[in-house]
Amino acid sequence: MWDPETYLAFGDHRARPFHDLLARVGTRDPGLVVDLGCGPGTLTRLLAKRWPSATVMALDSSPEMVQAARERGIHAELCDVRHWSPAPGTDLVVCNAVLQWVPEHAELLRQWMRELPAGGWLALQVPGNFSAPSHAEAARLAAEPRWRDLFDLRGPHRVLEPAGYAAVLTHGAAELDVWETTYLHRLTGSDPVLEWVTGTALRPVRAALSAAEWEEFRQELAPRLRAAYPAGADGVTWFPFRRIFAVAQVG
Repeated sequence: MWDPETYLAFGDHRARPFHDLLARVGTRDPGLVVDLGCGPGTLTRLLAKRWPSATVMALDSSPEMVQAARERGIHAELCDVRHWSPAPGTDLVVCNAVLQWVPEHAELLRQWMRELPAGGWLALQVPGNFSAPSHAEAARLAAEPRWRDLFDLRGPHRVLEPAGYAAVLTHGAAELDVWETTYLHRLTGSDPVLEWVTGTALRPVRAALSAAEWEEFRQELAPRLRAAYPAGADGVTWFPFRRIFAVAQVG
């Protein structure tokens, strides 16, 4: 289950890669724009603002996120990315921080590149920090005897390196831009890295545990993350976060 409020606790930080992704999309006057994995809809509004004459379709697999988007005035619908195909006339597909949850997404990308019309655009961004302490420490804790039979943090994250996305998208692409960026987020407050991953990577843990077990897991994880990401004397925790981007125009 997704918690939109927890996810949005770091909304400004999470929005920056979206802006960087859109900056590389060259379409001028699209008719149909699809926000595939729209979340709570806060970034969907940026698509409508940039292309005011376009029809913007917002889709997400989480009922909680769809409801949050609708409460923001976004016409959002439930949709599983694995079962989605571009409708005729789709000019731009934006898939922001979604595909890491879909192990088979490389084949989906190939399929979408075949199905999008000539001149159509596909823009994606995925986190590339699953080996970082923020995720590795949680996985190590989850593998301990107390927790290992209750949930599995070894998946479903399956992201490629930038060269992997280049190889997947190059066939049929008239233009292709693939890159990575490591953001250094300035966080404050109590256990900010723990709070960050609570809204994303720890979702499977939260869903599998009772309220008491969830709090116990957090209490065990918190000191590990503090050690990995110590706050400075000014109370600031610097949190490196690597992300991988790809923007393709279909030939």
